[in-house]
Amino acid sequence: MIFLLNLFGAAALLLWGLRMVRTGVLRAYGAQLRQNLSKATNNRFMAFLSGLVITCLLQSSSATALLSSSFASRGLVTTGGALAVMLGADLGTSLVAQAYSFKVGWISPLLIVIGWIMFNKFEDSKIRDLGRAIVGLGIALLGLHLITEAAEPVRDAPLLPQILRLMSDAPVFGVLVGAGLTVLSTSSLAVVLLIVSFMAKDLVPLDLGLALVLGANLGSAVMPILATAGEPPEARRVPVGNLIFRVIGVALVVPFLGLLLPYLATMAAGAARQALNFHVAFNLGLALVFIWLTGPIARLTARLLPDQAANDDPGKPRYLSQGPVDQPTIALANASREALRMGDLVGQMLRQSLAAFRSDDRRLIKQVSDLDSQIDRLNEAIKLYLTGVSRELMDPADQKRVVDLITFITNLEHIGDIVDKNLMDLAAKKVKYQLKFSPEGTQELDHLHERLTHNLELAMNVFMSGDIKLARQLFEEKQKFRELEKIAAENHLSRLSSGRVESIQTSSLHLDILRDLKRINSHMAIVAQPILEAAGELSPTRLR
Repeated sequence: MIFLLNLFGAAALLLWGLRMVRTGVLRAYGAQLRQNLSKATNNRFMAFLSGLVITCLLQSSSATALLSSSFASRGLVTTGGALAVMLGADLGTSLVAQAYSFKVGWISPLLIVIGWIMFNKFEDSKIRDLGRAIVGLGIALLGLHLITEAAEPVRDAPLLPQILRLMSDAPVFGVLVGAGLTVLSTSSLAVVLLIVSFMAKDLVPLDLGLALVLGANLGSAVMPILATAGEPPEARRVPVGNLIFRVIGVALVVPFLGLLLPYLATMAAGAARQALNFHVAFNLGLALVFIWLTGPIARLTARLLPDQAANDDPGKPRYLSQGPVDQPTIALANASREALRMGDLVGQMLRQSLAAFRSDDRRLIKQVSDLDSQIDRLNEAIKLYLTGVSRELMDPADQKRVVDLITFITNLEHIGDIVDKNLMDLAAKKVKYQLKFSPEGTQELDHLHERLTHNLELAMNVFMSGDIKLARQLFEEKQKFRELEKIAAENHLSRLSSGRVESIQTSSLHLDILRDLKRINSHMAIVAQPILEAAGELSPTRLR
């Protein structure tokens, strides 16, 4: 059984190398890839080309599928455009498999050495991330070479001829095995390369190898469906549409596998190369046929997965109308109502963050992170909605209101980030090391938290009413809160100097929380600034 251990170890090395390539490229160029992908989907052919190029870089059609699904769920791309991306992605992964099949044994250690130097000897983060990707490419090639060597003992297995004969007589069984292996390994590229390695050693006949390759194509469409199972319908439509492409293609090709063998033989001599050519031809054929049908398939997926009710998803806008907005007054009212929903979610985050510090409950920390994701989605939706309102129809007051709205929701989004990425990190540290604040310190933090909640409500009232008296009160809270934070810090240092054990253990934690609470309050006070500036109550500078 030692050959099975060698085989599984080599396959794991291949999967790990592919993962390193994907993460390295995403870290180095992830933002540019996402931006290019979102821009290219307005034209189906550009979307197809974009999916092909991005998948060649990421070496994973599943990663491209998840990116496309994410964009589709947020309304950044249409489902039809995202399906065109997937057709390019599936062709891209077949071209990557062709590239891996070339026998260049010396390049694997060379890539690992070059990548190691880039990762360890350079300070620039982009160069280091590219080094990670190059190391991953070398490891993947090494894993592929080890798979070929590990497969050699399988040739002498006594049960192999019977198993292969059974699978060859029933190509559907081979398709199911290929799909199952792909879902289990989470990489169709790795499975295709594994199949081709076996074919190169004459362990798998050509007809069975083609069925397994078809199964890998089918399994690659199943994985994104599993990954997006808990997402909104808009995110699930793209994987479902891609699965429809795959199922139709496999169903049409399987009955004619035997007839394709002579044609494949004219293109290349070896069975392994024929299987790789078949892999490319299958995906190219699907692209040529279905690139014209992305619209009907998108409408079909919309019927299969209809929109959820607005109330089902707290992170989905409830008041933003769909389509172009030709009445700025109505658009601004809708956006303002949605901004208040963001404010309510921020208030919920503040309350739950206080509860997380009080109870040391990890579940509350996770809930706060989920709330921040909802706030981010609303922030993005409101900004996109406002950009769709014609500036030509707005008067100067409307244009100023748009600026104020974007400033308001941006500050709310910053508050959410501070709570999630700063305060909840501190809460997690408190739970991890089982730290306890002193009773006096706990009381001070509770008081500041409660004052923040009150100031948030005041900020939302100022935003909606524009009342100068409330704006003045909110702006004065900035200085008052700064003084309270200073007093709390001095009290903590006093307890620290007196040798209080709780204060010594939580000193860094306590002061960081005070700093973050002050930052949150400053973001709230900014809401009053444009109102006070318009009334002439703020000087250009605080310096005397």
